[in-house]
Amino acid sequence: MKLGILIVAYNAQETLAKVLDRIPPDFATQIDSILVCDDASTDDTHNVGLQYQSNSKLPLTIVRHQINLGYGGNQKTGYQWALEKNLDLVVLLHGDGQYAPEYLPQMVEPIVSGRADVVFGSRMITQGGARQGGMPLYKFVGNKILTTLQNRLARVSLTEWHSGYRAYSVAALRKVNFLKNSDYFDFDSQIILQMIGARQRIVEIEIPTFYGDEISRVNGIKYGFKILIHTLKFRLSSNKSYF
Repeated sequence: MKLGILIVAYNAQETLAKVLDRIPPDFATQIDSILVCDDASTDDTHNVGLQYQSNSKLPLTIVRHQINLGYGGNQKTGYQWALEKNLDLVVLLHGDGQYAPEYLPQMVEPIVSGRADVVFGSRMITQGGARQGGMPLYKFVGNKILTTLQNRLARVSLTEWHSGYRAYSVAALRKVNFLKNSDYFDFDSQIILQMIGARQRIVEIEIPTFYGDEISRVNGIKYGFKILIHTLKFRLSSNKSYF
């Protein structure tokens, strides 16, 4: 399978190289392309990426948006890239190091083996694991409440809706109109709803939780309100391709 990695990055000059360093060497040989999407960072993220590219054997492409497209908008760029390159599978990885590159083999395995169309990394599978990994209490509680409500509205049983570690078969991406989604952080919930509506097979795998010095740019109240509205609209819509 032609495998791609999408690394979304914003002000990640201190972490981007470390994330790339942590891609397992054996797995790196299987990667067709890695796209680092710098979303108009105000720091030196772009130059860090270019310098790493010049000294690395990884199949890196470094791009920098001239204006900030937002977390969702940055993903749209990456998934369009995956479609245009005719990749078979693309993994979303964050440039801030919050999600472990060491788990890339586990993230792709369910798709490669034919068991899944979509894979979500979940920090909530093992009870207490997220808190032990440093997830702040208010985020843990909010995550659990929102996930419970969204599961009930969408009639599914995911352990977590709010992890940013994901793998998609490109065939699954072709079945949904992700370009209609938000450019904000609620993009992640919208594409889950799209995949549910398109009856794609979703598998969750357990991933470690890590919270370091990264700066959260999510307005929790705004985010929670938006994703619940999306999920309620999905529940009420007779057309499950609503998005």
